[in-house]
Amino acid sequence: MSARLIPPVSELTRPYWDAASQHTLVLQHCEAEDKYVFPPRAHSPWGGGPLTWKPVSGKGTVYTYTVAHRPPHPVFADSCPMAIAIVELAEGPRMMSNIVHCDPADLQVGMAVQVAFEAIDDSDITLPVFEPA
Repeated sequence: MSARLIPPVSELTRPYWDAASQHTLVLQHCEAEDKYVFPPRAHSPWGGGPLTWKPVSGKGTVYTYTVAHRPPHPVFADSCPMAIAIVELAEGPRMMSNIVHCDPADLQVGMAVQVAFEAIDDSDITLPVFEPA
């Protein structure tokens, strides 16, 4: 695997990254509204209440995507073409990620995907990515 940019880890996002290192996808959940939230935030967007971290299925569909044929940053030079997608999770939120183990020409909006995990070289970070279901 080539070197990657390392996402920042903060007090707020640590539970997300800790779960990913264990190959589990977690999202924040608003108990009052029974809705999941992504990206992480300090308070519920539906009233400012508390949020708790909960494991989710990791299943979703491709909402939209693009294929980068030119690297968006030099560290991705060996990764192109790369599929960058917005995945709509079964639990509701959408998240941006890469689609792996799939020829970019085979990608389609609405395609069923599931979470997979990729370790970043020389770091403790594991990235949630998605692959065809």
